[in-house]
Amino acid sequence: MIVAVGAWSRESRDGWQHWIDLYRRLNVSISALNTSWFIASLVFCMGIATPSHAQAIQPVPPTPIDVKKGELGGTPWDPQWDEMIEKALPPEMFSSQVPRGVRRFCPRFYEMAETDKRAFWAYFFQALAGAEAGLNPNTSVRHTEPEVAKRDKVGGTDMRREGLLQLAYADQKRYGCDFNWQADRALKANDPARTILQPKNNLGCGVKILFNQIILQHKPLLTRSGYWSTLRPDGPSYRIFAKQMTNPPSACGLSTKSTINKSDTTKSVQDDANRRKTPK
Repeated sequence: MIVAVGAWSRESRDGWQHWIDLYRRLNVSISALNTSWFIASLVFCMGIATPSHAQAIQPVPPTPIDVKKGELGGTPWDPQWDEMIEKALPPEMFSSQVPRGVRRFCPRFYEMAETDKRAFWAYFFQALAGAEAGLNPNTSVRHTEPEVAKRDKVGGTDMRREGLLQLAYADQKRYGCDFNWQADRALKANDPARTILQPKNNLGCGVKILFNQIILQHKPLLTRSGYWSTLRPDGPSYRIFAKQMTNPPSACGLSTKSTINKSDTTKSVQDDANRRKTPK
């Protein structure tokens, strides 16, 4: 009996150990399965989110000067610049914090979707670049007018206005712009390699300047104390800018006498200009 009991005990222990090992393997399999489901779910969600962000950019209408430059064989606005502007826009530029004066150019601004607001701001800065620099990213001008002829404390020279939005190196410290005078000083004034002339830096700086004016300082969109003379109402420079604001995105609901085809975009204008330059 004692031997039998001892044998039974060993068999029992072996049996229980078998079930314990089986349970452990099963538990590990379930944990691995749960982990796999978690990873798959995460990848699925990321897959959904990514296209949503990619679809935030939409075609932008051309300004009158953009169309004219394309027709005359000049270099039109680059649609990649639209994307640079839209990516630089902070959330506040789509909110109710934007001054009511925006409705002069875009009556439905506050009712529009964010993608339409992005397109409007891209068009706005295109018009501003048209009035300021004729859409030429390499424009570098030393002004003589008292209101803009100032000393550049960064470069230590008479201040020049440069690039698409006619900015200055002093804006680097004022607004945190990506300009590097030390790297640019040895280059020629119209060298596109200069940091202040590079469209991404220049346009991004312009967004920061306007953000500072209308959001941080709560100033109107059009004001006599604004950075750009083209956004100071009732002046000759403003009238040049206003002429470029006659073809904003259709979502704005602005009634104008623009003769530009509503299906035209900055991309289609660029494509047409390239076709005209291609030898037949």
